[in-house]
Amino acid sequence: MKIPITKKGYEQLREELDRLKRIERPKIIAEIAEARGHGDLSENAEYHAAKERQSFIEGRIREVETKLANAQIIDTANLSSKDKVVFGATVVLKDLNDNSRKQYTLVGQDESDLKNGRISVHSPVGKALINHTVGETVKIITPAKTVEYEILEIRFGGV
Repeated sequence: MKIPITKKGYEQLREELDRLKRIERPKIIAEIAEARGHGDLSENAEYHAAKERQSFIEGRIREVETKLANAQIIDTANLSSKDKVVFGATVVLKDLNDNSRKQYTLVGQDESDLKNGRISVHSPVGKALINHTVGETVKIITPAKTVEYEILEIRFGGV
């Protein structure tokens, strides 16, 4: 099953994979070789720590490779419908409870970063916003509370 991702998110994964393979993997191999030279491996904490880091790095390489293989890059510039909230949209909302404004960009699960206003399309807020238009009111039930938002603006680009 293909997983939606922005072009920026895809490039970040490619850069991470490149860094892991080009820098981190050779570095840990050198650390293991150095630790091996310190004698008895059964009591060599440095060796065991390096082997553990190697296992983590190799696991992350496999994870990133799988994500890239299953990624479906969504180019928001080519979307036919710019009046609905869809993957890649930046949505400006008005909280009807306290009149505050919030702005979210809907992205893939691996790209979400709430501090920077990037939420997953699979999150409660993301799911509730999909396919709605400017002027509509959306009721969102999250684990913490129920909130009603009015959609003030939908923009594309920058993801």
